[in-house]
Amino acid sequence: MSKDNLYKGFEVELFTGSLNSHIGVSADIEKNFSNFVKEPDNRNVEYITTPEKEYKILFEKLITPRKHLRKWLNNKGLTIIPSSTLCFKHDIKFQRSEIDNIYHQFIEDNYGIAIATSSVHINIGIDDLEKLFAAIRLIRCEAALYLSISASSPFLNNKITNYHSQRWIQFPKTPNKVPFFVNHNCYIDWIEENISNKNMQNIRHFWSSIRPNGPQRPLVLDRLELRICDFVHDINLLLGITAMLELRILHLFENIKTLDPLTASIFSIDQLSEICDQNEISAAKDSLNSELIHWQDGKKVICSEWIQNLLSDLLPTAEKFNMKQLLKPIYKVLEEGNQSMKWINQYEKGLSIEKIMQITIDDMIKNENESI
Repeated sequence: MSKDNLYKGFEVELFTGSLNSHIGVSADIEKNFSNFVKEPDNRNVEYITTPEKEYKILFEKLITPRKHLRKWLNNKGLTIIPSSTLCFKHDIKFQRSEIDNIYHQFIEDNYGIAIATSSVHINIGIDDLEKLFAAIRLIRCEAALYLSISASSPFLNNKITNYHSQRWIQFPKTPNKVPFFVNHNCYIDWIEENISNKNMQNIRHFWSSIRPNGPQRPLVLDRLELRICDFVHDINLLLGITAMLELRILHLFENIKTLDPLTASIFSIDQLSEICDQNEISAAKDSLNSELIHWQDGKKVICSEWIQNLLSDLLPTAEKFNMKQLLKPIYKVLEEGNQSMKWINQYEKGLSIEKIMQITIDDMIKNENESI
């Protein structure tokens, strides 16, 4: 690692339940664990890590809360369910974690169970506003790649769907059209306009693949938040995705003129917005096998090939920052498929969704125990 590495932090959402059902206990978890917070639907819970530069420390920050939670759940005959959607047969009624919460009431009334998904939000610290918005523009253009690596939601309500990321298909992106922000002032104006016209209820009600984040949004910003990834139970893979994201941002900072989509694309910012939305839907459907539109020249490219080319471009930066080893799990996904692809393969061979989840839960527990 280098002093020039960026700070990284995570917001990790989880589903709880048994080996064949989703059982919500997030309100109880919040009471028992200071680093966990409940989500609007009680079947979801989230923990947040503090910002760190070192990947070894990040590993511990990610795995330790999960191990503590698992021990508590185990005493209740419950577990962590690795799917990013409600994969088992379930009650389609929204299950409120906090009955008196007005914002939760709004979410239930307007979105219902579509909001019940789990994911990992990756935060990268960038305190220079010009660099921050350049990074947001570039990573939005490539967000479909990160979704494709992380996809882990091909099942819903004990059925297979037509998507590798059912989560990203059903999740209610809000507002449904998000522009490319040219600068901080454009972002502030857009946020204030959308709150005043009720497209957004508050500053938190901005649900997109990526957004600026900070201690006093929209005015004080200090990080990029990538929100598109499905839940990734393999922490080494999650750190690989994070390393790829960090390296891409560091690479951008060294090549702003040739990598900022404002100056490096043949498309207008309105066209780029449409292309990115289209790529995200394509990636949600077919992930690594999807055909995407490249933001620079408009050429069509298979997602896995784009990732492979990007990794090649990032190699000098990875060597410079001694991060090459961290990318190994990404190459493994390119060779073996992502979690959704593996699950679909198991399903097509005749395994039930319950059995597939049980196998994956056993793998999660094994990996947690090996990290001791």
